[in-house]
Amino acid sequence: MISQPQSLNDAQYQNDILKGVSRTFALTIPQLPEALRKVIGNAYLLCRITDTIEDDNALTSEQTRHLSDMFSEVVSGKIAAEKFVDALYPLLSDHTIPAEHDLIKNTPAVIRVTHSFNPTQRKALERCVRIMSRGMADFQDTETLDGLPDLPAMNLYCYYVAGVVGEMLTELFCDYSPEINRNKSELMKLSVSFGQGLQMTNILKDIWDDRQRGACWLPQDIFIKKGVVLRELNPDHPDARFQEGLADLIAVAKKHLQNALTYTCMIPTREKGIRRFCLWALGMAVLTLNKIHRHRDFNDGNQVKITRRTVKATISITSFFASNNWMLAQLFKMAARNLPETDISDDLFFKK
Repeated sequence: MISQPQSLNDAQYQNDILKGVSRTFALTIPQLPEALRKVIGNAYLLCRITDTIEDDNALTSEQTRHLSDMFSEVVSGKIAAEKFVDALYPLLSDHTIPAEHDLIKNTPAVIRVTHSFNPTQRKALERCVRIMSRGMADFQDTETLDGLPDLPAMNLYCYYVAGVVGEMLTELFCDYSPEINRNKSELMKLSVSFGQGLQMTNILKDIWDDRQRGACWLPQDIFIKKGVVLRELNPDHPDARFQEGLADLIAVAKKHLQNALTYTCMIPTREKGIRRFCLWALGMAVLTLNKIHRHRDFNDGNQVKITRRTVKATISITSFFASNNWMLAQLFKMAARNLPETDISDDLFFKK
């Protein structure tokens, strides 16, 4: 029996593990042009490894920071991936799902794929992992039920978790297409807002799940104005004042998602795969926001999770109109019509 070359085995592993760690990205990444699938699939796995380090509650703050820095060095080729695995894998707890255990164990395969990319692609991936790992470690050090100090702090957290990913994806899109690259400056700005819209939606959906593990990513200033102390929240006792604060954040998230639509519509219409990749995430976020807004008294994330039927409908509709900017604008307007508006200055919607 003839064995396959290592590079083919690594690429196959990447495709297989994607299905285990993210059904959503396993669905969206194949929509991309073939030239982008491998690098963006790999980018997601690098971010997932970074996230696994941050999320495993068996690790101390010092271990998390050390391992995060170590992984950044692995991605840039300064430390062997095997050394990283030896340091992290024995420390993983049952909090980390089996698929993530497998991903950490096979980090060398993922990194071999990373190191096969062109210099521009590698630079984009290295920058994203470096900024994400350091930023997330900083916020983990201050993780409490008190929430974040204010909306700018929430913006910064969202940048480290998702905005920098938007920048990385934009770098990869621009490297792939000279036509996309012509709008790089505006796309880079919008990409941070796109990432924040998606991350804010996740934060709002996961409020009560996060609190169970001692975390709160909501901004105190929004709720103090309503007379709400975040540390004192109780999921079993709905508070109308807290729900008013949620409405304010839903409005902010909506505005970020409007920027996400602008971003998507700037992608050339013939690039239907990239547009689908963006639109599916955008569509599901808007519908999730709607559900949160309708049920602001929810006390479990499952209560505001959109159904599989809704996901399928979103995929079908956005795919059909992927090249029609006018229709996409109408669909967004219709889907977001019941969501509140915000009067917060546009200056707060873009990273300085």
